[in-house]
Amino acid sequence: MPVHELRISLPPWVEELVPWERPHADEDDRMRLAIRLARENVLRETGGPFGAVVFDLTSGLPVAAGVNLVERYQNAMLHAEVVALMLAQAAHRRYSLHGGDLPRPALVSSCDPCAMCLGATLWSGIGDLECGATRDDASRIGFDEGPVFPASFDYLEARGIRVRRGVCRAEAAAVLQIYRDRGGVIYNG
Repeated sequence: MPVHELRISLPPWVEELVPWERPHADEDDRMRLAIRLARENVLRETGGPFGAVVFDLTSGLPVAAGVNLVERYQNAMLHAEVVALMLAQAAHRRYSLHGGDLPRPALVSSCDPCAMCLGATLWSGIGDLECGATRDDASRIGFDEGPVFPASFDYLEARGIRVRRGVCRAEAAAVLQIYRDRGGVIYNG
């Protein structure tokens, strides 16, 4: 029987963990929240070692958070970045997070996005992309991030998206190692 509806929800602990009313003024503070989401997702065994948050850069407030839900929903699309972007778009009731009355949005990801998430970043209207661990860090534990090249990030910048990589890299990479040490499933390797 075909499925005609898909419902996605974050683990309940995410709502409790994110300080929704506290501004995050700098990239390290924003990144540490994404890393904390990734770490908790591993430690609570609710998904893969990736976390992401969409921030309103004007206020510094989180708009939406995401964690990797691939295994939970048996859906290869539910990477932390895509989940955060989908929830931010739902919160604003707009398919684009750019322009009009909306402040400049940032996507903060605990790891360099894969090819799918880079595309979603571009098409969602994100203004800033901040990344923690690198593609090499993810590959080292067995994840395949797909066709992502230095030119991929150059392309985003040419389209007006400011990209910063390696933010709190050691802290973010440590979460990947925790996942590996705990025997986490590499679902796309």
